[in-house]
Amino acid sequence: MKKTQELSSFFYSQYFAEGIRITLGTIIPVVVCALLGEFLMGTFISLGALIIGLSDTPGAPRHRKWGMFYCTVISIITILVTALANDYLYLMTVVIALFSFILCMFSVFNARAATVGMMGILIMLINIDAQFSFEQEMQYLGLFIIGALWYMLISFSLMRVRPYRLAQQELSETIVQVADYLRLKANFYDLRKEADENYLKLIEKQIGVNEHQENTRDILFQSKRSIKDTTKEGRYLTLIFNEMVDLFEQSMTTHYDYSEIRTKYADSGILEEIKSIIDKIAHELDHFAYKLHANKRPQALYDYEHEIEHLRISIEKYDSANNVNSIPLKKIVINIRTITKHVRNVFKYAVFEAGDVTKEEILQSNKFINRDILNWQNFKDNLSLQSSVFRHALRMAIVLSSTYFLFNFFNYSSFTTYWILLTILVILKPGFGLTKERNLQRLVGTIIGGIIGGIILFTVPDVMVRFVILIVFFLIAYSLFRVNYIMAVIFMTPYVLIMLSFTGVNTLEMAKERILDTFIGGSIAFISSYIIFPNWESFQIRKNMHSLLVANYKYLAQAILLLSDKKISVIEYKLARKEVYIASANMGSTFQRLLTEPKWRQKNTKDVNRFVILNHIFSSYTATLLTQIYNTDYQYYTNEHIKLLTKSLGYLESAIAEIESPEYAKIEYVKSVEKNHSEENNEDTILITEQLQFLAKISGDLQKNVSTLASKEI
Repeated sequence: MKKTQELSSFFYSQYFAEGIRITLGTIIPVVVCALLGEFLMGTFISLGALIIGLSDTPGAPRHRKWGMFYCTVISIITILVTALANDYLYLMTVVIALFSFILCMFSVFNARAATVGMMGILIMLINIDAQFSFEQEMQYLGLFIIGALWYMLISFSLMRVRPYRLAQQELSETIVQVADYLRLKANFYDLRKEADENYLKLIEKQIGVNEHQENTRDILFQSKRSIKDTTKEGRYLTLIFNEMVDLFEQSMTTHYDYSEIRTKYADSGILEEIKSIIDKIAHELDHFAYKLHANKRPQALYDYEHEIEHLRISIEKYDSANNVNSIPLKKIVINIRTITKHVRNVFKYAVFEAGDVTKEEILQSNKFINRDILNWQNFKDNLSLQSSVFRHALRMAIVLSSTYFLFNFFNYSSFTTYWILLTILVILKPGFGLTKERNLQRLVGTIIGGIIGGIILFTVPDVMVRFVILIVFFLIAYSLFRVNYIMAVIFMTPYVLIMLSFTGVNTLEMAKERILDTFIGGSIAFISSYIIFPNWESFQIRKNMHSLLVANYKYLAQAILLLSDKKISVIEYKLARKEVYIASANMGSTFQRLLTEPKWRQKNTKDVNRFVILNHIFSSYTATLLTQIYNTDYQYYTNEHIKLLTKSLGYLESAIAEIESPEYAKIEYVKSVEKNHSEENNEDTILITEQLQFLAKISGDLQKNVSTLASKEI
């Protein structure tokens, strides 16, 4: 995608739309009240809109509405309790500890609940040590509620006026992620790219694709309007989403022994052709995503038939010249042709040449949606030091309450205390690696933003110009919070300084204090993540390895069941594959965070890295195999294939047994196949044999890798 398109695509994105919503909800009350001579009133209304706006994360309309409602209720309760306890240091310390713990535990439910909990803690910190009487606090609570209702009015109105816009934006993001994934796949055919490094990037990108697919599915299929609607737009988005899911799944199956392919065909020139076609498909998807973002009708950039045919002829010439039969390359061509078919379908839907979305398709998609929104049993199950969420909640409660107590005991200014507590809240994360990363981003962003703010205050004396700059910075900051945190802080810091300049404070001194407070808060957060119930990623490795091995076992076991003539629906197959994606994403994320921890905690990283790569190769080969089983006549499968499959499953069973713990759920192993197959050989059976031999080799390597890790007591 061109840089100009990337920039304009951002302005069409959900992130910028979110920034506009929050800016409108926050700035308009301040402007209106300032014109009426009630600036302070406007700030409290604005605060209500800001807190509820930050809780309004993307998702199904119903979930967004309930999220904002719960955020409002929790904020009201928090403000009331804070107002009652404010005059009593010891009581307020207990309130901070109790509320911080409970609200942090909300993250056991889902990401939206975690955000609502964060907003509850934030509004508590904003209201501690407020120099107002209880009656005034109640008045300001009323203004806060007005601000919350004002933002909800804006958000609900936009949902009704443009009900599909968020789904459209999230779908565009999904397509961009899939395009990036294809580019990484293309790199396997580039001899200059290192394969192992590319595997890690591929796994990381797969996590991004999965997240955006889940968000899009949630928005599209949990909306009553989407389910009941028969408009072209509703069908259009649903069909494109289904097509992109199929395209991504097809790209997952284009997996072969890349080391062997690179060695065999390095000098043929064919690998360069394959990479070129895949890169063009990725560029085509970027182009489509941009047009979808911009609400414009896209037109295809390439006609792939000529290039695919040229690639096919090149392979035939190579085979003829070397007297070989390059079956893997021919399979790659078939897969590329299938992917381009999905791309053509997407463009066909863009001109509404599409049929209806059936009720069955929607019901099937609903099976992929996670519905345990408020599972209180999950809350109870996490009340243990074995839970990373519980440890984080305890850490947050201890750090916030003790910091508040000590700074007030020694009579530090309330604003300094508030800023330090706010810094701790924002920086302190469940894992050490995330805390370390956020700490650095916050400090660097504050320093750079403070310098920018100081320059603006010295060079721009005009109040109206400053106010315009303030609005622009506010909009950019809240548009970037979920995209680029350090850039969001860079724009947020001068916004705060410009706003404070309107109150008459010495902004230069204030900038110095904010940088110092950020450093103090960041240091407290960093040290506490190191010594107070630390949650090292190495604690999670064993559990995540077990989950991933079990998911891969259940995925591959479907091949045995299918070849035994057992009935397995496509939905069961896709659900099993989804479990592999989720487990793989969790394992990949854990490993990436492990690399950010202190060196003395980074144990067995080479072996863990190998485990991650081997599992990715294994699941990709399993996807290839299962696709073939679904699309190939069973007569091509032989008893040798069954033996190789059983051998692979046996290796996985051994690997699972190596790291099994009593608290892990037991799984039911597949023992035998009840049907005999032929012993005939042809091109298809030879290719399947080669793939199954490689699968058995990978599973054997995987078992040895797990055995090595288990012996080192991971």
